[in-house]
Amino acid sequence: MNVRIGTSAFTAAGWEGVFYPAGMKPADYLSYYAEHFDTMEVDSTFYRTPTASTVRKWYQATPEGFVFSAKAPQAITHEKQLEGCEEEFARYVETMQQGLGEKLGVLLLQFPYFNKKAFATAEPFLARLEKFLDGRPKGRFAVEVRNKAWLGPRLLGILGARGVALACLDHPWMPRPLELLEKCDPVTADFAYIRLLGDRYGIEEQTKTWDKVIVERRREIGEWKTFMTRVKRGGEEFLVYVNNHYAGHAPATARQLMEALGVKAWSGGKRSASGGTERLRFGRMEVE
Repeated sequence: MNVRIGTSAFTAAGWEGVFYPAGMKPADYLSYYAEHFDTMEVDSTFYRTPTASTVRKWYQATPEGFVFSAKAPQAITHEKQLEGCEEEFARYVETMQQGLGEKLGVLLLQFPYFNKKAFATAEPFLARLEKFLDGRPKGRFAVEVRNKAWLGPRLLGILGARGVALACLDHPWMPRPLELLEKCDPVTADFAYIRLLGDRYGIEEQTKTWDKVIVERRREIGEWKTFMTRVKRGGEEFLVYVNNHYAGHAPATARQLMEALGVKAWSGGKRSASGGTERLRFGRMEVE
C-alpha cells in the first residue's frame, strides 16, 4: 500500500539547528523539507486563504511528486460553520488548485468540538455538512470532527457516498485507532487521512520549543501500523501527518513512523552512497 508521511507545517520554534541546518534562510526551509519528506500539511491556510503568488512559490520550491494537503480557513469551519460561505470556500479551493496543480493532495475541513449550544445533537450539523458537501467544488476532501459521539453510520454514510475521507485522529478526545476499527470501517474514500495530533495542552505544560521528542510514542505508532493493515475499504493510499504536539518534534516522529511502517523511497528517490539522507517522493509500506 502507498503511504505518504509528513508534518503539519514545515516551520516551528526549535527546528533551526535541529532539523534545518543552523543559519539556513527561512526562504529555503520548504525546499530543504522536501528533500526529506514527500508531503506536508499546510497549517497557515487555517487562518486565511493564501495569495495566489504564495501558493505558486510553494509549488516552485518542491520537487516533482511532492504533495501538499491543507486546512480550510477557520472562517468556514469554526466561525460560519458551513453557512453562507460556499463562494468563499470555492475561492479557496480555486486558489489552491490553480497554484498547486498536480501537487495538491487533500483539502481538510477541520471542525472544532461543538458543545450543545452550537448543535444540540449531531443531526443539525450533519444535515448542514451534507448540503455543503453536495455543493462543493471538485477535488479531494477530508472531514475532521472532534465530537466522539458523532462517529457513527450517519456521518460515515454522508462521507462515503461522496468519496470524502474521514480524518482519523490520534487525539485525547477521540477513540484509539483499534477501538475505532471495532465500531466501524472508518475509511470512507479511496484514500485514508490520518492526523497524529497529541495532547496540545498537556505537552505545552512541558515545552513550547519543538526541538526534541519528549513523549514516547512507540506503542501508539504500533497501533497505527495495525490500523493501516486492517482497514476494510480502500486503504491503498494513506496520507499521514504528524504534529509537534504529538511527541515534541514532528520530523523525528515522522521518521520513527516511517521506520516502523517500513516506508522506503520509490524508484525516483535518491539515497546517498554512504546510506545517509534519503529523498522520499513516494513511499511504499511493505507488510509481511
